[in-house]
Amino acid sequence: MKKDLFDLHGRVVIVTGGAGMLGREYCRAFSGASAHVVIADLRGADAKDCASEINADNHAKVIGVETDVTDKMSVQLMVKRVVDEFGRIDILVNNAALDPKFDTEHAAEHTNSFEDYPLELWNASVAVDLTGMFLCSQAVAKPMLDQGSGVIINICSTYGVVGPDQRLYERDDASGPQTFKPITYSVTKSAVLGLTRYLATYWAGKNIRVNALTLGGVYNEHDEEFVRRYSYRTVLGRMAEKSEYCGALLFMASDAASYMTGANLVVDGGWTAW
Repeated sequence: MKKDLFDLHGRVVIVTGGAGMLGREYCRAFSGASAHVVIADLRGADAKDCASEINADNHAKVIGVETDVTDKMSVQLMVKRVVDEFGRIDILVNNAALDPKFDTEHAAEHTNSFEDYPLELWNASVAVDLTGMFLCSQAVAKPMLDQGSGVIINICSTYGVVGPDQRLYERDDASGPQTFKPITYSVTKSAVLGLTRYLATYWAGKNIRVNALTLGGVYNEHDEEFVRRYSYRTVLGRMAEKSEYCGALLFMASDAASYMTGANLVVDGGWTAW
């Protein structure tokens, strides 16, 4: 057996939404594994700041590139810069998404029932969560095909596998309107699994592996009642910590997963095992 199955030294990784809560964790993990990292994020200043922080910590080559994943030209320019800078693209992590958080800061933003859900919010979510993955995968395909190898990892959610448990979001008092996990997140994340299988089989025999990584909920200053309800639904009895998905991500990106494509790796604390 090869001793370097998990070695990512010198590989070039693009993480979309890389300046976000989990995106930063992913970028740090890849840099810690000696990979070159491209933080592609709509918030260009945050992406560059994050790159500076990681470079200072790990002395790795990390760059931040302002990228709008819904804009084909923006994505193509980002990919061109990566190829010009590094000469290749080995791994794409399609992480960018409009994820309606239910932490304390965002709890009041989810009062739209399905019956009244605004079309503009639907269109915005589809554009980022799904079209963004399509455009980024399409853009990295040519460099990967030219070099004869590549890995694409699409970040999914348990709500792409099972329906959301709306009981988690019920209010115990009449202090405000009822909140909901919106339809867009479930629908787009379900579509991510279809996109993953399509691309994996489309590139059959081309040495480009495409897989999905399905995540459970991550603790981020949620209120105590939400944490209690969520934790009750998981086999491990708690929400995930921000860093707990990095191991699975590094595995999927490495040669340790060389016989894995078209698959969905679920890391959810047992949420979907009941």
